[in-house]
Amino acid sequence: MTDFGTDRLGRTRIGPTTFGWGERTFVMGILNVTPDSFSGDGLLATERDDPGEVDAGDTVQAAVAQARRMVAEGADILDIGGESTRPGHAPVTADEERARIVPVVAAVRGALPDTPLSIDTTKPAVAEAALAAGADLINDVWGVGDDDTLVRLAADHGVPLVVMHNRAEPHYRSLLPEVIADLQRALERAARIGVAWDDLIVDPGFGFGKTADHNLELLRELGALRLLGRPILLGTSRKSTLGRVLDLPAEQRLEATLATTTLGIAAGVDLIRVHDVGANVRTARMTDAVVRGTWALPATEGGPS
Repeated sequence: MTDFGTDRLGRTRIGPTTFGWGERTFVMGILNVTPDSFSGDGLLATERDDPGEVDAGDTVQAAVAQARRMVAEGADILDIGGESTRPGHAPVTADEERARIVPVVAAVRGALPDTPLSIDTTKPAVAEAALAAGADLINDVWGVGDDDTLVRLAADHGVPLVVMHNRAEPHYRSLLPEVIADLQRALERAARIGVAWDDLIVDPGFGFGKTADHNLELLRELGALRLLGRPILLGTSRKSTLGRVLDLPAEQRLEATLATTTLGIAAGVDLIRVHDVGANVRTARMTDAVVRGTWALPATEGGPS
């Protein structure tokens, strides 16, 4: 059993739920309200063929149904995004992104009042509208960038912030020391601006500003991020590095994702961001039983142990 130091990381209140870091691995389910998600799960997929076919009501209903499924499968938090972050994605305006996600955030909040909601965006206007609609956390994929507007928004609203590592170009002299240094500077800036230390979560940015070799090295050395003293979020689900290793399309990368989930938890990850919630929840629970020593007996016992 490995002690990841619950007292060291403390607790973070995200909307209706308080997360005790180190107690177990938490699972974030991905809700993509986009037409061009790399993973093929975008809820606006029909927009590729004919924008006139997309019905906003249908999209919201589909999002709520998917959110309910994810929570039933064990998701602890849902991450809602309205713009793809895959390489070569089609950028959208703030107005368009806001129109996509605000009705979904409001509907999911109404349907699942006890589930924390995260907004995945780089646009302050979108984040602010999502918070007003019921989101509880800001997930900033450019958390180490120069623009601190989202940081200030999190501070002003008193909500937690995911600070993710990213670079415009994947150039490094020494990957892990630079990732850690970039994240440390971002954490210090956020704390200086007014985000509570207990409200900060770090994400090493698997697949963002990194080559496939960088991503694999990141996984090998992931435990080094524990030096930052904040809970770690890992998002490897269905990403292209997994496909390159196995030569498989996004929809066939579940086993690869589960392998990285296991490795991440063994290295001290606290939160995993995934598309396939049920399988990852089961993987996390089994890995937690081995790594953290946290497990419970079933209601009835029987058969070989």
